[in-house]
Amino acid sequence: MRHSAQQGERRLGVFDATMIIVGSMIGSGIFIAPSIMAGWVQSPGLFLGLWAFGGIFTLLGALSYGELAAMSPKAGGQYVFLREAFGPFLSFLFGWTLFLVIQTGFNAAVSIAFAKYLGVFFPSLAEANVIFSFGGFAINTAQLIGCIVLFLLTAINCAGIQHGKFVQNFFTVTKVLALLVLIIVGFAVWKAGRIAFGGMFDVTLGPKAAGMVFMAALAVPLSKALFAYDAWNTATFVAEEVRSPEKSIPKALFWGTLLTTIIYILTNMAYIVTLSLPAMAVVNENRIGQVVGQMLFFGDIGNTLIILAILISTFGCVNGLILSGARVCYAMARDGLFFRSCAKLHPTRKTPVKALIYQGIWSGVLVLTGSYNELLTYTTFAAVLFGALTVFGVFVLRVKQPARPRPYKCFAYPLTPALYLLIAIPFLIYVVVGDPVSTGLGLMLVLTGVPVYYWWRRSMKASEMAPDELAIRNSSI
Repeated sequence: MRHSAQQGERRLGVFDATMIIVGSMIGSGIFIAPSIMAGWVQSPGLFLGLWAFGGIFTLLGALSYGELAAMSPKAGGQYVFLREAFGPFLSFLFGWTLFLVIQTGFNAAVSIAFAKYLGVFFPSLAEANVIFSFGGFAINTAQLIGCIVLFLLTAINCAGIQHGKFVQNFFTVTKVLALLVLIIVGFAVWKAGRIAFGGMFDVTLGPKAAGMVFMAALAVPLSKALFAYDAWNTATFVAEEVRSPEKSIPKALFWGTLLTTIIYILTNMAYIVTLSLPAMAVVNENRIGQVVGQMLFFGDIGNTLIILAILISTFGCVNGLILSGARVCYAMARDGLFFRSCAKLHPTRKTPVKALIYQGIWSGVLVLTGSYNELLTYTTFAAVLFGALTVFGVFVLRVKQPARPRPYKCFAYPLTPALYLLIAIPFLIYVVVGDPVSTGLGLMLVLTGVPVYYWWRRSMKASEMAPDELAIRNSSI
């Protein structure tokens, strides 16, 4: 049954929304993904080009989403955009996949990364320490730490948006400053002439790309970069809690994405001038951030500093993902397409407590059963798939609702969304060719939402809800 509209408190400004985006994007990916990518691409030009390409691609999406966010500044963001453009079925598949693997998968992956790095300081907490084993299933202390992080941050966000905002702003500013220090020191070393930046424009693929079609060999490492860029749409999920969202959300999408792109490119340049790409490819457990930190900051001191920076980065990233993702579950529940209890806000804190709890529980399950590298690939595929559908929704809504007020219109329309689609569609094709198993799993996870959707529709009919009410929001468009 559809629930009456409830409104969260508008406690977020442009800076807060931007910090949600930057903090959710910059997590563990920038400290691990470059090493994975170096196994596929070992030309500095191609390598940096993939990061720049991923940033431009993301920025095109952010500019397109800006129009949709200004039109529909409601809780759930992308879920709402898809529903208004294509109806409840596709929007539910997005929301279901976000809950099942995209957002919760990122929560699990980044919390596992946090636990891995914490294990460097406290070896008894490392993955090697198995605390439970039964048959082929085992739980180690790193997984337990990941679950504790999820529990703690879920509790903080249940306490109120102001608590989640404080944690997000503090950890995001701290991690950006830490990366800027790494970048400055890395370039100082390069300028001193100790390490050369040679072979910039060679076209050299890594050993993992042997025998593959060139474009497929690029699509797989690009998927790793896009993992680091993902979560750029998180501010749209909390639109109902942002002041003047029609203006604030488009600004946050643009500045948050641009800032992250610049930081990523400069960080990767610092990696390359410190350690060659072939050497990056064989870094133990792909911990490129840790190795470069040791080289730049005098061994053990650098190791300690960079691990602290990574712990801060991953902790803040998980907070942003938890804060934003639960708002999609809340929006789905208001439409009668998720557990009914998730459609309610806490009477005084104005937070979707039940949605946060459900999200935290499932993220914990993924921590106990998933692996970082697998989650990295198939969440990226699913996210880009729905991102492409959402950007296509800009065209659809321009046709369906031409007279609807658009406080912000997509920059350089129709070129911007068209370019995004021209990149997204070939990427989806080639990443399937390059990694059919993981992307196949991603598609299967999306399709699991089909029977769930029809089950929830039957539940709604049993509650005497008219079928077409499913596509109607509580507030008028």
